[in-house]
Amino acid sequence: MEALRTFFAQTWVRRISFLLLVVVLLYSLRHMLNLLLLLFLVTFVMGRLQGFITKQLNRFFPVSATVVVVILYALLVAGLVIGISNYVPKLIRQVSDVIDSISLFLATPNDNQVIQWLIDALHKGDVKYEDYLGNVIDYIAKLGKWLEIILFVIFLSFFYLLQRKKTIAFTEKFRTSKIGWLYKEFEYFGRKFTSSFGKVIEVQLLIALFNTVLTMIGLWIMGFPYLFALTIMVFLLSLIPVAGVVISFIPIGIIGFQIGGVTLVIWTVVMILAIHALETYFLNPRLYAHKTKIPMFYTFMVLIFSQHYLGIWGLIIGIPIFMFFLDLFEVEQSDAKK
Repeated sequence: MEALRTFFAQTWVRRISFLLLVVVLLYSLRHMLNLLLLLFLVTFVMGRLQGFITKQLNRFFPVSATVVVVILYALLVAGLVIGISNYVPKLIRQVSDVIDSISLFLATPNDNQVIQWLIDALHKGDVKYEDYLGNVIDYIAKLGKWLEIILFVIFLSFFYLLQRKKTIAFTEKFRTSKIGWLYKEFEYFGRKFTSSFGKVIEVQLLIALFNTVLTMIGLWIMGFPYLFALTIMVFLLSLIPVAGVVISFIPIGIIGFQIGGVTLVIWTVVMILAIHALETYFLNPRLYAHKTKIPMFYTFMVLIFSQHYLGIWGLIIGIPIFMFFLDLFEVEQSDAKK
């Protein structure tokens, strides 16, 4: 009995046990995964935004963090209401038009051998492009359910940030309780998770915003239709490292070919490559605290496995989770050749 107690008293044993406990807990709550992930993302992003705005305003005049939180969430709710009432019908209509346009393109034989090869490639494979279109339709059909989850997430994150100090002070009481060891492991992994997973997600959001703004400006200049639907699509797919650029180009390229032929497709490729170059050589070095070198092989392997086990969410959070484990196992991530 004493030997068993000594074994479990070791730090690495406790931490592995805690990780296994978290995995079992998350698996039991897998039906709430959308809620849990959105809650973390919204709380983390809004908390960072509130801290940044409060710090900047305090340079000119004192401002309460509570006031900033209330204003931010008031703007968020107002934007949600305006978006739902004015833009959701337009989004649904444009997404339906884009899907119809792509489906017509895939169903129509083409004399151009390259284009026909692309059509055949999209029809083949374990996961056909039509399957992704079906998933998009399913997500639109579940808009009401998503709205319920989003409102609940906003409500919970608002009250957490509003009473963050009280919540943290109350949680600290578990440190001296009979489950104090559990609290210490939760604190350790929580700090690691926030400093790695949270920061990578933050960078992905900023890069997605950067890509979306520049891409939409380019598509608008080239006369593309369905800009509102394409904006949502490009932003969401930009959250997927590397593969998101390829996936988003397929509908953009198809629409470009339909309205302007091969010439417009070539100009679209040039625009996307230019934006990707700006992101790689200008934006990434300024957003990351250090250069993160994940070989392309690892990136795609992580995306494949995370998509298999977590679905669409896996494409977005797969790399941040991988980065969390690299940090957890203290794997050197910085580029030695500087």
